Order: sequence, then structure tokens, then C-alpha cells
Amino acid sequence: MNRIDQKFQELRYQGASAFMPYLCAGDPTPELTSKLLLTLEAAGADLIELGVPFSDPIADGPTIQRASERALAHGISLQQILEIVRSLREQTEIPIALMGYYNPIFRMGEAAFCKAAQAAGVDGVIVPDLPPEQAQPLLEIAPKYNLATIFLVAPTSPPERMQLIASVSTGFIYCVSVTGVTGARAMLSDEIAPMITELRKHTDKPISVGFGVSTPEQAKQVSDIADGVVVGSAIIDVIEENMNDETKLLTAVKQFASDLAAGVKT
Repeated sequence: MNRIDQKFQELRYQGASAFMPYLCAGDPTPELTSKLLLTLEAAGADLIELGVPFSDPIADGPTIQRASERALAHGISLQQILEIVRSLREQTEIPIALMGYYNPIFRMGEAAFCKAAQAAGVDGVIVPDLPPEQAQPLLEIAPKYNLATIFLVAPTSPPERMQLIASVSTGFIYCVSVTGVTGARAMLSDEIAPMITELRKHTDKPISVGFGVSTPEQAKQVSDIADGVVVGSAIIDVIEENMNDETKLLTAVKQFASDLAAGVKT
């Protein structure tokens, strides 16, 4: 049982859902990534999704695309991100899942990546452009290094595909709330509840919802039916608005994240 499993077990015992903010590693600078992550933990985060910037982020909307561009302009790399996690493990035991595209993992090699990720203190990996049918190398190697493999279910996923994704996912299952890319939205999709209801017929694993959650009110709505609530673009928006003043940035992120956490925990 790794940190992700432990956290969801703890929250289930409490009857609570997980607040799961997303950060793009290296944005606005590599040096601020650790401070932002610890700020989110202090604000009530239960698990962190740490984004691995990529030059062609096909699942991401404009907000996270810009964050990736800023991070890549600083020369951030997968190896640097693992070093950031390694350093953070001296200060926190919060579960950390890397969310990134398959190319950097493939270039490093699945075995080398999983070994390095475990050594750094990573708990899981989410690869949006890696379908389970093509994930066998990762699925074979990741368990040897106690890494959760987290796959995505979409509103368009038929029941048989939900069953497949549920069977290979560990840690939790990531429900994409809308058909499309990441980004804050004014209203939640009415497809979320039916999707979770169907998915629960195939698994008792934790289910987290992301893509579009942007307010405490939306976070509460999702936490009523899901085990975890992922917020990404809305947090990146706050970072983008305040990135020229570190003190203001950390204060604004902590306040916004605290409000989101309160929504999830209400």
C-alpha cells in the first residue's frame, strides 16, 4: 500500500473526499514549485497531481498549455522534476502523482522511469495519452516499484471500456468530467453523475473527477458523488495572475486552495 492507497483508505474511514490540486512543475519557476506544493498542502490538499510539462499537451486547454510553455522555457525536465520530488520528501509525505505524456517516460525507458520515480518518492503516474491497450510495459513494471497506474474514464467510455480501465487502474480512477481538454468551466457537466454511477458497477476503487472544476461550489457538488476532486486550471489561473510577486502569489494560492478544500470537505 503506497501513500495514495493510504490516503483514500483514511478518507473513506472519515467519510470524506480528497482535495487533489494540480500543479505544473516548473511554473512559474522551478524554484517556486516546491513552495507552491507545500502551500497547497497547508491549504488542505490531500494529494498533489504534479504535471510534467510537454511541448504537445493534447489533453490540456490554453491555461495549462501556457503553464507548460513557461516551465519549458526554464528548461524543466523529467529528471529535474524527480529531483524536486526527492527534495520535497524531506518535508512532506503528501501523496504525489505525476501527470504527464508518454513521450518523456518512453524516452527514459519504463523501467528506468519507475525505478527513479520510486527512489524520488513519487506514488503514482497518470498518462493521458497512453490507453490501457498499449500500456503493458508500464503495467508490468510499475507494481514492482509500488507506483500506482491511474487511467482515465471519459463520458464517452462504454461500460466494457470502463470495466477494462477499472481492472488496470490502481490508486484511483480518473473520471474526465467533459469530452474535451482541461480548463475551468462555468458549469459542471450533467454527465458526471451517470458516469460515476456506471463506473461504480465495475469497481470499488476510489474515483476522482477532474477537468472543469473551478469553484468551491463545484468542488462540493463533485465531492458529494466522488472520492476525489481534481482542480487544475483554476489554480494555474491564480498563479498566472500573481506570478510576478512571490509573496502575493503564495498568499493568493493558499486562500483559493483553502476555499476549494472547504468546499470538498463540507
